[in-house]
Amino acid sequence: VQLQASGGGLVQAGGSLILSCRASGRTFSSYVMAWFRQAPGKEREFVTGISRSGGRAEYADSVKGRFTSSRDKAENTVYLQMTSLKPEDTAVYYCAAGSGFLEALPSAYDYWGQGTQVTVSS
Repeated sequence: VQLQASGGGLVQAGGSLILSCRASGRTFSSYVMAWFRQAPGKEREFVTGISRSGGRAEYADSVKGRFTSSRDKAENTVYLQMTSLKPEDTAVYYCAAGSGFLEALPSAYDYWGQGTQVTVSS
């Protein structure tokens, strides 16, 4: 499966952005989907993951209550709605697809998108 992420940009602190990740192929519903982010000089970190059905989502503590992930089976797309953005949310955001369980480890995911830059100014 190929993943194409989009929607990043520059936003002021307190603002909102919606990221999209479109998957190619007809097996989208076979994968758990996740968003990770990586800031300069830091390791890639888990942001959120969503189950195959879309009925369950997990979030990193740092984004709980501010970020919401969802998926649209008809569009083969997963979304990340980000609100109340903070400068520390600045990073390249990656979407990922995994054939196993919904996990927070990058190694659990088989396919990765190219990343989209999110910059939050103070």
